[in-house]
Amino acid sequence: MVLADRIVVLEAGQITQEGRPAEVARAPRTTYVARLVGLNLYRGYADGPVVRLAGSGEVTVAQPSTGEVFVAFQPSAVALHPERPAGSPRNCWPVTVSTVERHGDLMRVRLAGVPPVLADVTAGAVADLGLTPGTQLWAAVKAAETRVYPA
Repeated sequence: MVLADRIVVLEAGQITQEGRPAEVARAPRTTYVARLVGLNLYRGYADGPVVRLAGSGEVTVAQPSTGEVFVAFQPSAVALHPERPAGSPRNCWPVTVSTVERHGDLMRVRLAGVPPVLADVTAGAVADLGLTPGTQLWAAVKAAETRVYPA
């Protein structure tokens, strides 16, 4: 991604996305590409600021849209709380820790929920929250941290 002018992503022998690295990183088209560039990615149907996600769940976004869209946000945008947070997060849902792994200087937490999500937190947060597989928490993402683009 750093050295290329253009990249092509193959999945199961099929081209699923191509373009300049910045374009691909900013707007992944598949879950595989989102994992490669380190984003949470969901597909859904937008009606104003609310996106009903394929499968189940919904996300409130800052940029109102209509029709089929992708919603993406960084794992670092996900805040974890032992209880349902009060205040400004528009998106808040219960989750259960599946795995905790070192990811560079941070810890990547894979969370089961509706929707499932990845969160990047500090090692101190892992200790403070007692994050181990099975721990139940609340995930929160501010609408301003989301990015919406056509599917």
